[in-house]
Amino acid sequence: MNFARSLNNWRKYRQTVTELGRMTDRELRDLGIGREEIRRVARQAVAG
Repeated sequence: MNFARSLNNWRKYRQTVTELGRMTDRELRDLGIGREEIRRVARQAVAG
């Protein structure tokens, strides 16, 4: 069960990084996210 949860979390993290990475700087700025913050935001998405 723990492995499945870890795999699901990793997939969610990668999906978030990918989707945010495709956004323009302006779109990210509108969300209050800097490009350098994408990985942190993705980690928070998995944690919360």
